Amino acid sequence: MLRPPIKHCRDCGTAVVYRLPDDGDTKERAICTACHTVHYENPLNVVGTVPYWGQQVLLCKRNIEPRWGKWTLPAGFMELHETVAEGAARETLEEAGAQFEMEGLFSLVNVARVGQVHFFYRARLLSPIFDPGQETLEARLFSEDEIPWDEIAFMTVKETLRRYFSDRRAGAFSIHAIDV
Repeated sequence: MLRPPIKHCRDCGTAVVYRLPDDGDTKERAICTACHTVHYENPLNVVGTVPYWGQQVLLCKRNIEPRWGKWTLPAGFMELHETVAEGAARETLEEAGAQFEMEGLFSLVNVARVGQVHFFYRARLLSPIFDPGQETLEARLFSEDEIPWDEIAFMTVKETLRRYFSDRRAGAFSIHAIDV
């Protein structure tokens, strides 16, 4: 779902208009009719992990919309003043209550149609015991053949999981850039 367009200036509250700025920019921007502030609309970052325990990955059953009751990797929107890795770790703690060690960046998934970029890191679980937060109905480990593929909440998660299991079978992990 796309965010609604900007209607009022964040600086002075006056209504904005969408037009090309006078500085030679080639994209229409929200421009204040009073103070002439140009407001840029940028993608949102979603950050998360692919937590694994041996041959299994940890999935969380969503207790929030969208996609209530569907399975996902622990992930959510990045907050201000945190790095991508810090946000991914925070979301994994909040949603799964997992103990883990962060590893490398695994996937960068562009979802241009909704103005998002998703980043997933591999995370080695230190324990198979979880304490899910309020956004999660259940946190559970799945082997590849147990993944409820038809119950995965988001295409970004499905594509990341497919590549994770493919890399694991190949015995080497790389960074994946994906457009969905």
